[in-house]
Amino acid sequence: MSAIRSLFLAIEMATRKRDQATQDLMRVQNAHLFAQSQMTQLETYADETEARWTVAAQISTSPELMRHHYQFMDRLHHAVGLQKGVLESESRKVDHAKRLVLDAEFRLVSLKQVLKKKQADISILQSRREQKQMDEFATLRSGQLTDGYFSGERP
Repeated sequence: MSAIRSLFLAIEMATRKRDQATQDLMRVQNAHLFAQSQMTQLETYADETEARWTVAAQISTSPELMRHHYQFMDRLHHAVGLQKGVLESESRKVDHAKRLVLDAEFRLVSLKQVLKKKQADISILQSRREQKQMDEFATLRSGQLTDGYFSGERP
């Protein structure tokens, strides 16, 4: 029975670990979605700024204004590049968290299978014990009846 209690404890701990891994996955997925949202905002802003600049540049522009615009756009594209790195990092974190959840699920299922096997083994052992007791009782009773029959006693 100690083995069964140990398995129940292991299953409880594995369940907690799986639940924690699932929560971690949800947290990392939310961070990934936030990073994706920021990336979309940066790209949209860069596209809108470029479109506004194109229209404004057709009306009138100065070399100084063009230089400022190109510097700003370089910084904006640099920010987009940095955000791509953040997004890739968050994607790796999501993949890692998914693997941890799958590993935790696999461990939990494995422990439950071991418990099921152990319980089946105990059930078989208990059935054999009961059968042995019944056989011993039947043998004893048969011996008593036989002894009584030969000694003249009637059941």
